[in-house]
Amino acid sequence: MIQIIKSYDECRDFVSGFQRDTNFADPMLCNEEQVHCNLVKAIENPDSHCVLGCYREDQLIGLFAFLVLRDEQYIEMLVGLSREKAAYGDAFRYLEQYYPGCSVDFVFNPSNHVLKEQLELRNAEFEPEQQKMVLVTPVLGPDTTGVEMLSEKYIGQYCAIHSTDMYWTGEKVVQAQDRFRTLLVIRDDKVIGYIDMTRNFEENEVYDLLVLEEYRRMGYGRKLLAKALEINQPKGMMLLVDIDNDPAISLYESMGFAKAQGQNTMTAYWTVPKIKR
Repeated sequence: MIQIIKSYDECRDFVSGFQRDTNFADPMLCNEEQVHCNLVKAIENPDSHCVLGCYREDQLIGLFAFLVLRDEQYIEMLVGLSREKAAYGDAFRYLEQYYPGCSVDFVFNPSNHVLKEQLELRNAEFEPEQQKMVLVTPVLGPDTTGVEMLSEKYIGQYCAIHSTDMYWTGEKVVQAQDRFRTLLVIRDDKVIGYIDMTRNFEENEVYDLLVLEEYRRMGYGRKLLAKALEINQPKGMMLLVDIDNDPAISLYESMGFAKAQGQNTMTAYWTVPKIKR
């Protein structure tokens, strides 16, 4: 049975029961700030979020929070906690009933085999496992010549080179500069790379870092990251990187990041089937 969760008190104890579970802990709930942003605020904003409790008789066996952007037909799972196949089945059936045709992004613990199997059954597409890295001791001082904040002059070039296989495209980031900071690296008046990062959290996140292929291995990624660390002070920072991307991991480690053990993530994409008439 599914019920809408209306208060954090309804699920507080359930959430705490997953904190040290290496197989089913949610990487989106690693600290109090994430709990507040991804769960508490979701409960408090039902117009743009859906928080579901799955019950067996009177016992809570699953908790799911989704960001729902109806106009964009887009849903993102912010929280997914359960050890029970039945709970995931209930959540998927709820999405199928109320959100046909929507694209859903799932970010979850790679060790959560129950959710992964349910996604595989529904032919979801998977990204490679990603390593979470957190800033331990920022390395400041590298040359940042050529790096500047996004400005009106370079918006077109920035959007033209931006990654498109993600929700936060260049156009959307430009429209959300209250949420993001964007730095560009400029060479001969040409945008050759960028970094997008959040700006309002105690631990901000690098969402995307890109340098054009022909300018890689020339130190521009280091320039962007160094400037990002500088303007982010004194806050913390984290990022996700594919576990087999050794050059990127080496770069981040050289700039003061360390691997966060047990907090890796996997991302999957699924489109809710449309109702056949």
